[in-house]
Amino acid sequence: MSTTQSERLRAFLEPLVSSQGLDLEEIEVDSVGRKRVLRVVVDSDTGADLDRIADVSRALSAKLDETDAMGEGEYTLEVGTPGAERLLKEHRHYVRAVDRLVKFELAEGGELVARILKVDDDGLDLEVPGVKGRKATSRRLAFPEIEKARVQVEFNRKDKKEEEA
Repeated sequence: MSTTQSERLRAFLEPLVSSQGLDLEEIEVDSVGRKRVLRVVVDSDTGADLDRIADVSRALSAKLDETDAMGEGEYTLEVGTPGAERLLKEHRHYVRAVDRLVKFELAEGGELVARILKVDDDGLDLEVPGVKGRKATSRRLAFPEIEKARVQVEFNRKDKKEEEA
């Protein structure tokens, strides 16, 4: 799909997604044989539960059916959230990842795995876990220092409420 088509679809669908209280994170059109699949990824600061996703999916489907935005031929609409190991690209993504463990690929080279404690306009305050019994350390990372950042799944982390109990 060309950038022009992607931008046109985004401009067409974004106001409707926003009216549902969600952010339009990503649009992707794939061809699977003769069929096409339109994948729409949505999210919000408070998350997107199944009811909200179903509501926005129905609204997008109705809007797309009214127009020729997808052109002729059949397509399947899939609406979902970014997933557990989301790639952080926008400032709002970092804000939503506060208290999460993130793997950073640094612009200078190398990697860093740390927990985001605070986000401001210039960068992040991080807690770098200690290795082999050592204490965690603090680190500041400016946005230009980040090449790529991806949330990590943690299976054994205790919830803050559990720790306080």
